[in-house]
Amino acid sequence: MSEELIPETPEQETEENEAAEPIKQRKNGLYPGVSDELAENMKSGWADTELRGLEPIAQAEHTAARRAALSARFPGERLVIPAGNLKTRSNDTEYAFRASTEYAYLTGDQTQDGVLVLEPAGDSGHQATIYLLPRSNRENGEFWLDGQGELWVGRRHSLAEAEQLLGLPAKDVREIAAALTEATGPVRNVRGHDASIEAALTDKVTAERDEELRVYLSEARLVKDAFEIAELQKACDATARGFEDVVRSLDKAEATSERFIEGTFFLRARIEGNDIGYGSICAAGPHATTLHWVRNDGAVRSGDLLLLDAGVETNELYTADVTRTLPINGTFSPLQRTIYDAVYEAQEAGIAAVKPGATFRDFHDASQRVLAEKLVAWGLLGDLSVDKVLELGLQRRWTLHGTGHMLGMDVHDCAVARTEAYVDGILEPGVCLTVEPGLYFQADDLTVPEEYRGIGVRIEDDILVTEDGNRNLSDQLPRRADEVEAWMAQLKG
Repeated sequence: MSEELIPETPEQETEENEAAEPIKQRKNGLYPGVSDELAENMKSGWADTELRGLEPIAQAEHTAARRAALSARFPGERLVIPAGNLKTRSNDTEYAFRASTEYAYLTGDQTQDGVLVLEPAGDSGHQATIYLLPRSNRENGEFWLDGQGELWVGRRHSLAEAEQLLGLPAKDVREIAAALTEATGPVRNVRGHDASIEAALTDKVTAERDEELRVYLSEARLVKDAFEIAELQKACDATARGFEDVVRSLDKAEATSERFIEGTFFLRARIEGNDIGYGSICAAGPHATTLHWVRNDGAVRSGDLLLLDAGVETNELYTADVTRTLPINGTFSPLQRTIYDAVYEAQEAGIAAVKPGATFRDFHDASQRVLAEKLVAWGLLGDLSVDKVLELGLQRRWTLHGTGHMLGMDVHDCAVARTEAYVDGILEPGVCLTVEPGLYFQADDLTVPEEYRGIGVRIEDDILVTEDGNRNLSDQLPRRADEVEAWMAQLKG
């Protein structure tokens, strides 16, 4: 990548000071400096690229409703929700930026350094303002000399453009720290995303009050609105195509490694979405018994199973989370099929338990009972009854994890919601969760017959609670063993 003019540290002075403050040059850049003539030359001769008459983003109506609900929950309090900042990967390169979930949920914006502030406005609730970096300055050369200038990383929206798109007043974020330092009255902040905001509010907030804000925003996402449901369906549709891509390329994966599978799915995620929603688990053979196998550096062998757990994240940051366990050569062995069918039966029981009025735990309990029944029937738990096995949790040696979780903008969405609202909560229409039972027989587990060892199976789908039951958002992908084999044979031609 080109490097000569990127400064060591980006300058972020106020607009009044920008023209007076020179942009710091890289220590070992090839150019010693900028001549007055070049600096003057770069200031002029550029077309007006301001975008006018922009339509609001698709979710603007929904983000406004979410902010209104937030305003009603915390009347009279100043609420600060940052997007976050770039994080260094190495030296002067950064990780790809991903806005904080809370910020993106309330604004629809995804730009670094942004901050949403809800100012108390008396009887009218709050006045929401979004603070953003304006377009990079041309008077002091920021746009071509600064590491975050638009000739280096691309054009930003102007504040006027942002107002049209987001339906919010927009101000220069470089003014926000000073404004917050002078703020009076009760303040809450979503912590962990922007150190400069936290520093400005250090004597105005408490950990307890800030946590209440974070918990509220987590619980607000438990029930998805129409926009969110459409995005989750889009994510599942793209994910299904990614799984098809993988099946078509399994011969190439056998010639290389699990990383070919990882790269194949990633290509689909980048073509149809923003990214993968989490690190893809491309676990072949005994790696399938490691729940979060993301090294993806192992061999892919005919006769083994491939456990592929992956999800496309849409451009609006909603992710699918789907798992299929596939016979690499296209056909399950008799034992593989026996274990697979047990997990499929457990998943069927779990999905059937997802409906309005059920508790969140019901689908987990239903799936675990089926798995315990199978383990007892296979003679792996002696003469214990199924009820006793479940009471003691002995099935967990081979089932290991919970049977699902909430899904949305985070793959494990709503994670800081109160226990009574989440795992002890009641399902209602609009809730989206995963149902993902599994059986995992470790390669070194001497308590099971040798032929079981190294086999791992998980089947996972994304389930939306509807008015009269549920809808499987990821049902484009087959689940029954014979359907999986037929599907793979068709894709391989």
